[in-house]
Amino acid sequence: MTTRLLSYLKNYRKECFLAPFFKLLEAVFELTVPLVIASLIDTGLAEGGEGKPYVIKMVLILVAFTFLGFGFAITAQFFAAKAAVGFATELRHAMFSHIMKLSFKESEKQGTATLITRMTSDINQMQTAVNMTLRLFLRSPIIVFGAMIMAFTVDVKAALVFVVVIPILFVIVFGLLYMTLPRFKKVQEALDRLLGLTRENLTGVRVIRAFGLEDREIVNFEEETGKHRRLQELAGRLSALMNPATYIVINIALIILLYTGAIRVENKVLSAGAVVALVNYMSQVLVELVKLANTFITITKGLACGHRITDVLEIPEGMEIKVVTDSDGKTDNQAVRFDHVYMKYSEGGEDALEDIDFEAAYGTVTGIIGGTGSGKTSVVNLIPRFYDVEKGAVLVDGKDVRDYDIGELRRKVGSVMQKAVLFKGTVRENLKWGNGSATDEELKEAMRIAQVSDISLDREVEQEGRNFSGGQRQRLSIARTMVGKPEILILDDSSSALDYATDAALRKELKKLSWKPAIFIVSQRASTIQHADMILVLDDGCLVGKGTHDELIETCDVYKEIYASTEQG
Repeated sequence: MTTRLLSYLKNYRKECFLAPFFKLLEAVFELTVPLVIASLIDTGLAEGGEGKPYVIKMVLILVAFTFLGFGFAITAQFFAAKAAVGFATELRHAMFSHIMKLSFKESEKQGTATLITRMTSDINQMQTAVNMTLRLFLRSPIIVFGAMIMAFTVDVKAALVFVVVIPILFVIVFGLLYMTLPRFKKVQEALDRLLGLTRENLTGVRVIRAFGLEDREIVNFEEETGKHRRLQELAGRLSALMNPATYIVINIALIILLYTGAIRVENKVLSAGAVVALVNYMSQVLVELVKLANTFITITKGLACGHRITDVLEIPEGMEIKVVTDSDGKTDNQAVRFDHVYMKYSEGGEDALEDIDFEAAYGTVTGIIGGTGSGKTSVVNLIPRFYDVEKGAVLVDGKDVRDYDIGELRRKVGSVMQKAVLFKGTVRENLKWGNGSATDEELKEAMRIAQVSDISLDREVEQEGRNFSGGQRQRLSIARTMVGKPEILILDDSSSALDYATDAALRKELKKLSWKPAIFIVSQRASTIQHADMILVLDDGCLVGKGTHDELIETCDVYKEIYASTEQG
């Protein structure tokens, strides 16, 4: 995991070196300051010392150290921030690109809420971890052990206090880390569940209000928020022990230093400046250990998030994408053929489709009908290879879809999904998804065919097209697909929000398309597909009827039931 994620820092090697380097320079000045103060006290302020000129000199040196340390700290922060932000940006790009290549099966398995969390919260946490690592991971240990070494240069006997105190502080700090880190992991998992619940409620708010279940969902949200809060509080209580525990140890050490130092100063063994220097070094140890502990917490959170990000990056795309530059072209008039196809959505699950076998020619309309969950959408989703077959083969122009370059295949196949999705922008920008080089005349022609010519190309589209009705979104989605003039056109229940007259007018225009595509119409209304050249009747994933409307009325009981329920009931 670490090696893979660190590869996104390869373009920032210089920053990764310079950030800790300047922090180390800052640390050197910080470790030198107590010695300067000791010299100021012992040489400048002591009785018989050099007096005011020396004091002014030392003060100027301290001011110079302050500005130099500040400059080094700012420079280090700049390089650390540049590396961390660049790392997060490249990782986010790579992750977004990978998610875009995931099969429908893998995307649905992971869930939208999980993928959004990985793209936002987890990567942000990784960015913070990289920043903290570059700034403090080397600096803090150097200050801690450097302070101990510098203490020995001041007074060996007094420095023994450091030798005892520092290991005790390490035990306290890392003992508390050992107890808190698993709890922080649980906090992050609880946050995932909370985000999932939030997204579900926000996207389904209309349904919740329709059933008057707002109060119930508020209670559910409060319960999940309460669980998250309790986990946070438990981790927080353990983390909160760190400061008082370390301060107790440090303060005891300071008392010992001051007591023994005062006696040694009284006995002329140690100078007052040396005692002040030792106290300063002890304070530095405390501050840096707390910083180091917080750095470890941040890094550990970042590593946990890194594992979660890597889990997504290591998800196989679910299907082998072949890079094929040539195209066999149309072998004959056969557009699509299903050769005894079996398909399932999850390993070990039941077959969603069983032994589907049919063929469709160019210039014909194939209707697909069946009850809810019968497998209608599953059939048409295999044509553009949104999913792979388990057994059998799906052929387009006589060529297995698995042998196509995926881009070439999806230029041949135009799909209008069940859920009409529009993107923020203008109507023109949305329609050009079908063909980026289409002229306004071509866009208007596509809109005319889709029965939506009354809408201006310059009209703004809000997010998810919420400023349009359901029927308008469906017709604009159909127009968007028409712009590309696909050789195979799939309308997956994409006229469900249309009235009968508009639906009939749309089907009439589809029959007159100049490029004669093979058209697949998925519907639950028999009237929408009854004039199709061939109708496929599905029931529980099986093809139970195939033929024209008149033939199926005579031979297929499932079709007769659907026809009777939708047209006469």
